[in-house]
Amino acid sequence: MKRQARGGGPTAIGAFSAEVEDAVDDAAHKVDAEQLRHRLGRADLRAVPEARRALRELLRQWGRPERSEIAELLTSELVTNAIIHTDHDAVLTATVSPRGLHVEVRDFVGRRPRPRVPPADDSTHGRGLLLVQSLADAWGIRAHGVGKAVWFDLDGGLT
Repeated sequence: MKRQARGGGPTAIGAFSAEVEDAVDDAAHKVDAEQLRHRLGRADLRAVPEARRALRELLRQWGRPERSEIAELLTSELVTNAIIHTDHDAVLTATVSPRGLHVEVRDFVGRRPRPRVPPADDSTHGRGLLLVQSLADAWGIRAHGVGKAVWFDLDGGLT
């Protein structure tokens, strides 16, 4: 399904099956995975609830409802950061596999975000990456050709 995003080009929304290479015991093998790719329009805050809804659909197959709420919250934070702190489109990718959930938001700005102590007042800014850092099983920032990807993993609650 394609939609026109405000101020941007078509937004592709969809989930599909994929084979993902997974490194276990230094031997790469392919695992079945469900994947979501969602293009985020530049400066379009409507993308946040749209991304949550698309992720919720993908996660119904995951079977970990207690982790799905965390996944939605953390995805909202990454999507919001990409929309607010860049002046470009971004791409949300979420992959569910037997090993868990991997979510990343890729943008086209090289400036790396940093977790920071939020202001002492009741400001609503400055807490996103701290939430990701405290609730995700793993997270990070990966540079790519033009920009970066901010990602997190949830292990599915199997630990």
